[in-house]
Amino acid sequence: MDRRLLRLGPVRRYAIVLAGSGLLAAILVVAQAVSLAAVLVAAVDGRLARTALLVCLIAVVLRGAHTAAAGAIAGRAAAGVKAHLRAELLAKATGRGPGWLAGKRAGELATLAGRGIDGLDGYLTGYFPQVFLAAFVPVACLGWLAFTDLTSAVIVAVTLPLIPVFGALVGWQTGARTKRQWHLLQRLGGHFLDTVQGLPTLRSFGRERSQVRRVHAMADAYRVATMRTLRLAFLSALVLELVATVSVALVAVPVGLRLLDGKLTLGAALVVLLLAPEAYLPLRTLGTRFHASQEGLAAAAEVFGVLQEPAPATTESRLPAFDSLVLDRVTVAYDDVVALRDASLAVAAGDRVALVGPSGGGKSTILALALGFVTPTSGRVLVGGADLASLDLAAWRARLAWMPQRPHLFAGSVLDNVRLGAPSASLDAVVAAARAADADGFVRALPAGYDTDLAEHGLSSGQVQRLAMARAWLRRDAGLLLLDEPTARLDPASEAAVVASAARLAAGRTALLVAHRPALLSIATRVVEVSSGVLLERTPPAAVPA
Repeated sequence: MDRRLLRLGPVRRYAIVLAGSGLLAAILVVAQAVSLAAVLVAAVDGRLARTALLVCLIAVVLRGAHTAAAGAIAGRAAAGVKAHLRAELLAKATGRGPGWLAGKRAGELATLAGRGIDGLDGYLTGYFPQVFLAAFVPVACLGWLAFTDLTSAVIVAVTLPLIPVFGALVGWQTGARTKRQWHLLQRLGGHFLDTVQGLPTLRSFGRERSQVRRVHAMADAYRVATMRTLRLAFLSALVLELVATVSVALVAVPVGLRLLDGKLTLGAALVVLLLAPEAYLPLRTLGTRFHASQEGLAAAAEVFGVLQEPAPATTESRLPAFDSLVLDRVTVAYDDVVALRDASLAVAAGDRVALVGPSGGGKSTILALALGFVTPTSGRVLVGGADLASLDLAAWRARLAWMPQRPHLFAGSVLDNVRLGAPSASLDAVVAAARAADADGFVRALPAGYDTDLAEHGLSSGQVQRLAMARAWLRRDAGLLLLDEPTARLDPASEAAVVASAARLAAGRTALLVAHRPALLSIATRVVEVSSGVLLERTPPAAVPA
């Protein structure tokens, strides 16, 4: 049982409900057994114990209603806990940004957030409620057995621990195998997603068949691990059933012999015979449900591992006024690759700096530094004289307008996609931004205009870029504009439209522009060449009127 899971607010509230549920279940079990024994004794004597029969019927009905209600509560609680974990995981991913995500395998994170967290159903709806039943019901049965027949109570007390002992012996192996099974599933999901995303490249080089074989081999390894885990789970169930059956027999045989000798009344014997199986049942069920909960617990450990990764420390509560962005002898290294080497750059308010140079030279890394997505290996990034590492990154990013190299459109309407960075923007503001980005015309030509679902309607590269430019236009109050190759992969007409829109957007503002094509250089007041992580100021182009 993962204590970090128990510290979650929804789980603690669920545990309180389960404690009350377990106590009620224990009372109903004892009430049903005692009243049923009284009914049977009266029937042997030729009488009808109406009161005992009524109590028995009420106990049976309440046990059925309790079981149904407990299942419904467990389902709702599990949904709440899973939603909470997914929200925390999403907040972690969005808070750390693309730089952090780049160090993760997208497929493994997707498997973790999907199938992994869903695996907690077995724990939250099966094992966790059973823990409370196993805590309350055997104790209540033992207490009533001690009151009815001390000898039988001693036998039950001695044999009850055998079930958790044998369950733990088998469970150790199950936990290790389930963790291996989960890691294989993560690898399979991650590799499959990476293969699908890279399928065009694989087909270009004729390597798709080798990846099909690789996915098949990983799926087969997962199948083998799953079957081994199930085999052990079935063996565990057999062992627990055998132990429980033998334990009940150890109680029942002496009770029968003493009943024949007249040393035990029929009523007491019936109570013992009815309560003894009920005492073993919760522990036996707990052992069975332990196996179903292990995959979810393994995934939960992975989730908490991600959530507990240290976040950048924030020491400044207020952002300084933006008057400059300075890279002070910054070095950025990814593993063994140095993206920037002792780089210094000062961007004053009103500067429009174009970053040029070969691919992989470090241009996008400079933008990632400005966004706070990348932490310098050495050196500092200063915003208005304050170290960016000490600032509230969410508040800082709210001051930026960013158009990435490959903008992503989410499943949803055009309206929601444009106002991604300004969710409260009105329809009129979105339309104005789209017009400024030369996107209003093609948007209105879509089947439902701004309400068109982009999951059902594809767009060309030029249209995607213009919608991304509209996002930037919607953040006109941003103090710093970041454009990462906005004209990449565009035809001449689309390029001209995007450059014209970018020129109007950047006029009179501070901007960092990553440019591979000469058309974008006309916007800049300065040009900095970035090659092999080294920065070199070039002769600026002709000034563009602000």
